[in-house]
Amino acid sequence: MTQFFSLTLTRASTLAAITLLLGACGKGQQAAAPAVADKPVSAPPVAVVDGTPISRDAFEDYLKGLLRGKPETDVTAEEKDKVLDQMINMQLIAAQAEKEGLDKDPDTATRLALVRTQILADAAAQKYVKSNEPTDQELHAAYDAADKTEFRASHILVPTKEKGDQIIKKLKGGAKFEDLAKAESTDSSKANGGDLGWFTTARMVKPFGDAVKGLKKGDTTTEPVQTQYGWHVIKLVDTRDAPFEQLKGQLTSGLMQKKFQDYIDSLKKNAKIEKKL
Repeated sequence: MTQFFSLTLTRASTLAAITLLLGACGKGQQAAAPAVADKPVSAPPVAVVDGTPISRDAFEDYLKGLLRGKPETDVTAEEKDKVLDQMINMQLIAAQAEKEGLDKDPDTATRLALVRTQILADAAAQKYVKSNEPTDQELHAAYDAADKTEFRASHILVPTKEKGDQIIKKLKGGAKFEDLAKAESTDSSKANGGDLGWFTTARMVKPFGDAVKGLKKGDTTTEPVQTQYGWHVIKLVDTRDAPFEQLKGQLTSGLMQKKFQDYIDSLKKNAKIEKKL
């Protein structure tokens, strides 16, 4: 973790500085203030730089960005202090940039405006998502309409079609699929007799998925199936419907994407848009 919190002002931290600078620019302050927030500060600032506070909310938000999903409990007090030093450095540099009039530079002003737009759009998107989460009724309706079939299949992977033809001939002669998989397959599933467990065809390369969907329970492909991995002899073991709880996350994501796209389309419908590229 220590190396992660280097004090070097990287490109990522520079972008963070630009982002934090937006609040100050919008309020006409003399120096960029990463701590400035529209809501009242609920806790004492973590630092004050030339009279400008760095709020605890801003510090924690910046820290979360650096952690990228890792738990904050993994961060030591020393590492947190280094992160605070980064924010202090950004505050000093941003304040100096304003003194030098860099916020009026056309390129800088364009980038600031773009980051501001991105932040506002992200805030609006998050608000919309929180306010329009799919209901249980919507989720169950989507589940009923979804292709939720899961397949359990085994396969024998070989490097050539000729080898695949030989495998199929042996199967027709009474050889056991599992025994041939263990002896002939080049795939790691050979240890399990070629068993791939349960899967949806969306998780498989298209030729393999299409072949599985064309089989009946207990059937084996009559011809080897070619993919980028080689040639497959496939046996369909069983099928079932994936349970609702297993698909709930996927269904929620799909419904939210559609809802949000409809929301964007409604905004476009009521907006005057002129493309001038």
